Amino acid sequence: MRHLLILPVLLLTLLVWNPAFSADFQKGYDAYHRGDYATTLREWKPLAEQGNADAQSNLGQMYRRGQGVPQNDKTAMKWYKLAAKQGLANAQYNLGLMYRKGQGVPQNDKTAVKWFRLAAEQGFALAQFNLGLMYGKGQGVPQNDKTAVKWITLAAEQGHADAQNSLGLMYENGDGVPQNDKTAVKWFKLAAEQGDAIAQFNLGLMYRNGEGVPQNDKTAVKWYRLAVEQGLAGAQTLVEELQKKIADQNELQARAKQGDAPAQFSLGFMYDTGKGVPQNDKTAVKWYKLAAEQGDATAQTNLGIKYFIGKGVVQDYVRTHMWLSIAASQGYKDASKKREVVAKQMTTSQIETAQKLARECMKKNYKGC
Repeated sequence: MRHLLILPVLLLTLLVWNPAFSADFQKGYDAYHRGDYATTLREWKPLAEQGNADAQSNLGQMYRRGQGVPQNDKTAMKWYKLAAKQGLANAQYNLGLMYRKGQGVPQNDKTAVKWFRLAAEQGFALAQFNLGLMYGKGQGVPQNDKTAVKWITLAAEQGHADAQNSLGLMYENGDGVPQNDKTAVKWFKLAAEQGDAIAQFNLGLMYRNGEGVPQNDKTAVKWYRLAVEQGLAGAQTLVEELQKKIADQNELQARAKQGDAPAQFSLGFMYDTGKGVPQNDKTAVKWYKLAAEQGDATAQTNLGIKYFIGKGVVQDYVRTHMWLSIAASQGYKDASKKREVVAKQMTTSQIETAQKLARECMKKNYKGC
């Protein structure tokens, strides 16, 4: 399943109070948070008409939302524009969104980019993120992944969760940056820890696939569940699939510990390849050997290969030849072919030693070889 990316189109909340605001502005602010929009308008409208940019921007927000006034995008645009022309970053951002969505004005990506850029250059994270997305999609500007990364990174570094998730995707896919799963995981995790459902889902995928982190189904389920709790479609199915997989693995582990040779071989193969468990050569050798000692020819062959390449055990061509000979004696043709390849790299003395060890091992029923 491909990872997800969304284009946020949320408008900003009202400005927070700061000591520089007048008493009238504060009175309107307090009334707004009580839901007393009539008082808010009575305090803010005169300020807006006198050129107070903060009041103009907030008045635009109230018309955009229909709070205390009939909802009217054109009037919202009027107030946003007055504030934006005075250099107020959040008004510039909101104005860019209105042009982006065609609300109160004809839709125009180029004009949206103009206002996003003005706000972004003031360090406004939402504008930086949206400007980055516009470059990534080639909307209103020529498509440019490197420039997209530049702006999205600036927003991500300010803690913007959607930007962090998007940056993770860019590193995962190698869009505008060298492909790097570990860096992708870093950004997914930062966003996921802020409660971003898409990032939680993406982080779960990274753990599920072992990309940028050791493969871990249990951790994948943890992040998927958090995404499910937020209602993210599709995550629940993956949770159920992984829970079944984990249950199957637990059953396999139990059978292997009870001495079931096919289960021991399967477990060894899982650790050998890193399928469903963190890849671990030593653990793979452990399970291959237990199955090999019970006469499992496939496990004997794989154990021989581990000795040949020296992973999980010290490289030893004699032990390689021995285990391949034992598997071949059971009619396993693949072992015979591999033994021929190994023999070409061995001395006559080594081959004779390996043959002797193989005979002794078979007399002991493969135990302690």
